[in-house]
Amino acid sequence: HHGLQCGYCTPGMVMSAIELVEKNKGLTEQQIREGLEGNICRCTGYHNIVKSVQAAAEEMGG
Repeated sequence: HHGLQCGYCTPGMVMSAIELVEKNKGLTEQQIREGLEGNICRCTGYHNIVKSVQAAAEEMGG
């Protein structure tokens, strides 16, 4: 899904996304955006990051 580019934000995004998906089912786009707040991405407009988290959540049964 081309969620991340340069790697600057990857650790924070991955850790936040895992916690978000593990603690919530049926996440909406807004919930994902709120759950990732505080993680700064220098490269993207967050759209592909949110799509990536949504896809991962579905694959993980959420």
